[in-house]
Amino acid sequence: MNTPAVDSPTQAPAVGPRVADLASVTRGDVEEFLYTEAELLDDWDLDTWLTMYTDDCRYVIPCNDTPEGDPARDLVLIDDDALRLRCRVERLNSRRAHREYPHSATSHQVTNVRVRPAEGDELPVVAEFVVWRFRGERSTAYSGRYHYRLRAVDGLLKIASKRCTLRMGSLRQVSDVAIVL
Repeated sequence: MNTPAVDSPTQAPAVGPRVADLASVTRGDVEEFLYTEAELLDDWDLDTWLTMYTDDCRYVIPCNDTPEGDPARDLVLIDDDALRLRCRVERLNSRRAHREYPHSATSHQVTNVRVRPAEGDELPVVAEFVVWRFRGERSTAYSGRYHYRLRAVDGLLKIASKRCTLRMGSLRQVSDVAIVL
């Protein structure tokens, strides 16, 4: 969908399960939340996808040769805060994103969801992923592990941070991460 980027998460519909607090969140709630995120990405509904994030979010994809890399000192493929993530979505929704216009077809597959005990106001979640990207005659598979930190905000689950650690052996395969993992 090609709609203008959202300036504020309050301008788009609420996404995800209603939760009273993190103690009431079930693995089923988390799985449904992650599957909804995958569906929004595959449908290129990036404006609604943005509403799944907190206002102080962080989205990081480290290089696959330093999977534990810290963006403050190591080279990473992506290190976005909320503003940069909104700018990324705005660019991907426009014709200016030549690598993604027309949009690639993607299939985000999320498995092995594990919910860890809450740490303060955040719920750590780990999941495995494979994202298939189809563009022209080429197909590429990105595989790895997601590390989420979820919060309950105004009765909804939100993503405070997402780290996509790639499991691929060569940087050549991931040099073209124009899509959102």
